[in-house]
Amino acid sequence: MFELSSTLLFVAFGLYMAATIFFAVSITGKKFKNRRGIEANKSGLFGYISAVGGFISALAYFVTRWLAVGYAPVSNMFEYTTALGIAMSLAFVIIYPIYKNNYLGLFTMPVVMLIIAYASMFPVEAQPLIPALQSNWLFIHVITTAIGQGILAIGFAAGVLYLVRMIDFTKASKKVKGIEFIMFTLLATVAYVMIGIGFGAADYTATFEYVNEFGETSEIDYPLPPIVGPNEGELVSEQGFNPVISMPEFIRSDDVNTVLWSVLGGLLLYGGLRFGFRKPVAGALQPLVRNVNPQTVDEISYRAIAIGFPVFTLGGLIFAMIWAQIAWTRFWGWDPKEVWALITFLFYAAYLHLRLSRGWQGEKSAWLCVIGFALIMFNLIFVNLIIAGLHSYA
Repeated sequence: MFELSSTLLFVAFGLYMAATIFFAVSITGKKFKNRRGIEANKSGLFGYISAVGGFISALAYFVTRWLAVGYAPVSNMFEYTTALGIAMSLAFVIIYPIYKNNYLGLFTMPVVMLIIAYASMFPVEAQPLIPALQSNWLFIHVITTAIGQGILAIGFAAGVLYLVRMIDFTKASKKVKGIEFIMFTLLATVAYVMIGIGFGAADYTATFEYVNEFGETSEIDYPLPPIVGPNEGELVSEQGFNPVISMPEFIRSDDVNTVLWSVLGGLLLYGGLRFGFRKPVAGALQPLVRNVNPQTVDEISYRAIAIGFPVFTLGGLIFAMIWAQIAWTRFWGWDPKEVWALITFLFYAAYLHLRLSRGWQGEKSAWLCVIGFALIMFNLIFVNLIIAGLHSYA
């Protein structure tokens, strides 16, 4: 059953890739005339069918893994990040028939693939649940949160699409730098996945003994060559080499090392594309989206957030506080994850307020959509991995 779930997720990834290709063809490919002489292009329909197939396969992965491990598969970074990608594809499958916007598919499906690919960099093995997670509130709270964030992620994709369409890339400006930073972060994630797959295929692991924050000697494994090392670290494996810098005992050096590899890989990938295009990377995409209706994309981003915000609030705050009261006898404790969930809630509440009462539409709205999703990813990645707290088990 466990192997079947992995296969189904792999099939889903392939179908998402097929959907991306079909949506790209629907935009760049030649149209043909049907019997009535009306120009048509069925590639967008095939793209949507592939996206639906990908979601069904991903949902089957989720159910079969649930049956295999005996609990909702949202208890670690691999499982939750994968669930977030699946939730984003679910939101797209629901929204696409309303607008039939192939450009949204071209920008959404690669993000779904990237989220799932990033999830695969974490250990995929199932582990017994710690006592705090042995509750029905695990799937009630976490799955609702993932669905809410997945819908909000559609707002991000639509926001990026709007910015690529509307920004003037012929002039250097803060707007160009901002959208290029978004392109860099996406490319850095791609580079990290590629680097991780490469060293994983080579079965690379460097093991260090180090002194942790409690003054005890521990071991830590590095899946990537150590640019930075642990506090008072000593290489004890055949693979690896002495790092350039040792980190303090209160910092997860392996996570910092991963970030450095991602940044370096992203710089190489972004620099190569920038040199090849001889223009900003987002500017190179602009000709593809010249026929996008900005008002439609703006409406999609707003509606996605208007729907995703209450779902996220229900799962990320209300259900979370109920579970916290049951598990820890208090509904709020200023844990880092709780704080950032509150920050995310307040940000999207401010977005809706500015949108409805101040008329912040178009470009201002698009930037807020992008920043909001950045907060979600910061909470998912940095707060989960770097900052210690009651949610560190994730």
